[in-house]
Amino acid sequence: MNAEQLYDQLKTVNEPKGYFFNRDREQTLFLLEGLLTNRERYGYMCCPCRLAREDRKADRDIICPCDYREPDVREYGSCYCGLYVSAAWNEGSIEHVFVPERRPAELC
Repeated sequence: MNAEQLYDQLKTVNEPKGYFFNRDREQTLFLLEGLLTNRERYGYMCCPCRLAREDRKADRDIICPCDYREPDVREYGSCYCGLYVSAAWNEGSIEHVFVPERRPAELC
């Protein structure tokens, strides 16, 4: 599977739930490549913007979509890495701000 195929697959699953890919397609495909790379490395697609512990159980909160996506998108319009956003964020009606890390430091 390549990033374009993953894009198509995940888009159909996530858009009905209100989660859209970042309108910056280059950035989106880069992040999807990171997910695929992590799947090759670890056997699961953990967030490409966080350090994995190489232990599926320890990393379960950052397996994409991570546990933090929903609160991040609800509060900021974007998840931490900017892969998933709200429709309003993509339309530009929500200010694009830095999304702080929600993952507890002891899990990083």
